[in-house]
Amino acid sequence: MPQPSVPSDAPSRTTSSDRVPWRTLAPGQLARVRVWERASGSVRTVHVSEGRLYEAPNWTADGSLLLNGEGRLWRLPPDGSAIAPTLLEAPGLPPVNNDHVLAPDGSGVFASAADHHIWHVPFDGSPIRRVTSEDGIMHFLHGISPDGSRLGYVRLEIGGQDPWGSAWIHTIAADGTDDRRLTIDPGPADGCEWTPDGDWILLNTEQFSTRPGHAQLARIRPDGSDLEQLTSDERVNWFPHIAPTGDVVVYVSFPPGTRGHPADLRVQLRMVEVGDWQAPTTLMELEGGQGTINVPSWAPDGSAFAYVDYPRAEDLTDAGTEH
Repeated sequence: MPQPSVPSDAPSRTTSSDRVPWRTLAPGQLARVRVWERASGSVRTVHVSEGRLYEAPNWTADGSLLLNGEGRLWRLPPDGSAIAPTLLEAPGLPPVNNDHVLAPDGSGVFASAADHHIWHVPFDGSPIRRVTSEDGIMHFLHGISPDGSRLGYVRLEIGGQDPWGSAWIHTIAADGTDDRRLTIDPGPADGCEWTPDGDWILLNTEQFSTRPGHAQLARIRPDGSDLEQLTSDERVNWFPHIAPTGDVVVYVSFPPGTRGHPADLRVQLRMVEVGDWQAPTTLMELEGGQGTINVPSWAPDGSAFAYVDYPRAEDLTDAGTEH
């Protein structure tokens, strides 16, 4: 592993004229990294940050959480033993966003960056590598096939009047070759993630809705066939993450009428059994949305998942209400 820097939650020094490509906390707002335990249904807080906004935890094979914050990647033990996350050194990596997915063999992470490309960051300190080559395209990574050979991403064309209106699911080989489009118009799609057996890609899509923004969960074969709607309710459902055990999916559910996946809303984390898609259970309500659970965040054994919420300090006792 590369040597981390000294842990710190102090935000990078900026001036009022600086424009940074990452989210920041509002005055009085917190970023809480939390873990939901499947056996008990209980929630424990791993870390609370008053300075740096963290997002989108992954859970690595060696037992640590990987998050983004201020355009960089950070490691954090999930047991709450660390004072603050430690920086994952990746020289030359452009600022990253909250779309990052671990390689199945545990060797590194693939991440979407502010240059609109996908990058590979090895954990052993080897040089980073840019995966995608096509310019004029925004690549937002969300999934990787179980064998590590292909990446699933959301493709947007830069310069259009409404690039998000035609957000399509693509897959691409991990070496940057053989790009394939899976979804079609109408309706944007997002949050693509393979099932553990490799037979399906889960996603959220507006393909089946007549209301703008009304995303529901769906699945599609990796070859682009058999697109099938899975959930159907009044809420707006995003980012399905299937447990490594393959039996349940957790996702973020926005209030009815939400457009896209904005931050700082009262949202729900829901769980549904595979094969019983119309009967979800609401695990909790929290202040979040964008950044809460954008990427796969299950523990490798499926016993827990990690997420981030963003309460204000004065409302802390009311944030993250468990059901």
